[in-house]
Amino acid sequence: MERIENPARDRLAAGELSLGVALRFARTVEVAPAMKAAGYDWLFIDLEHGTMPLDTVAQISTTSIACGVSPLVRVPKGEYALAARALDAGASGIIVPHIDSATEAREAVERLKFPSLGHRSLGPAPQLQFRSASPNEIMRLLNDSCLIIAMLESPEAIAEADAIAAVEGVDIVMIGTNDLCAEMGIPGRYDDPRVVAAYEAVLAACLKHKKWPGMGGVYDNEVAPRYMAMGFRFVLAGLDLNFMMASATQRARFLRNVDASEAG
Repeated sequence: MERIENPARDRLAAGELSLGVALRFARTVEVAPAMKAAGYDWLFIDLEHGTMPLDTVAQISTTSIACGVSPLVRVPKGEYALAARALDAGASGIIVPHIDSATEAREAVERLKFPSLGHRSLGPAPQLQFRSASPNEIMRLLNDSCLIIAMLESPEAIAEADAIAAVEGVDIVMIGTNDLCAEMGIPGRYDDPRVVAAYEAVLAACLKHKKWPGMGGVYDNEVAPRYMAMGFRFVLAGLDLNFMMASATQRARFLRNVDASEAG
């Protein structure tokens, strides 16, 4: 077997936009082919701020692999045992929140990659879709395909962006813009000059060390395109509940306006 497909990674390697949607409330496997049909490349399965059980993560991940969407799982800070189990369950990568230093980034790689990059224990490999391979080949294939995404969410992390991006095994350096703004004391001000400067610093670090820059938390239609134009190609588009609420609210408002106009 030459490689394991990872649509999120493959898009980036081709120089294309890699687009994701966050799952916090979705609980059934149908969400994977639905988001594929909607035009997304990866799922941001959120175990940091959600209550989704690992069994559900496994089912969604296996279905995602089969339909050509990358299941990427965010775990709470430092919970590498949970992250390793998510990978054993079929995740195509791990989003590691609140990385503030190169030391923390190296720990993530050591815990989530197989030798020689790290020290992860060899377990199940649903990513192979039941194809047989030797242990050495399994570790090579998974190391090559698995994405390690370091989330930078504080001014301290931004100051260490160059050192974090230099860590071998980190694939994507992603700005968690909501928490970054909160830590800066400017919640919701995604276009503040200090945030722009943070994006510039992360982009420069990624270009220098040949890593992919990622953007999360910026869903404003005026601001997000500015950062994409800078070169941020790994983009979290939004959250499942927010999408549902926006569409449902728009439809209800439309129908009530129709009813009011007919009654008038």
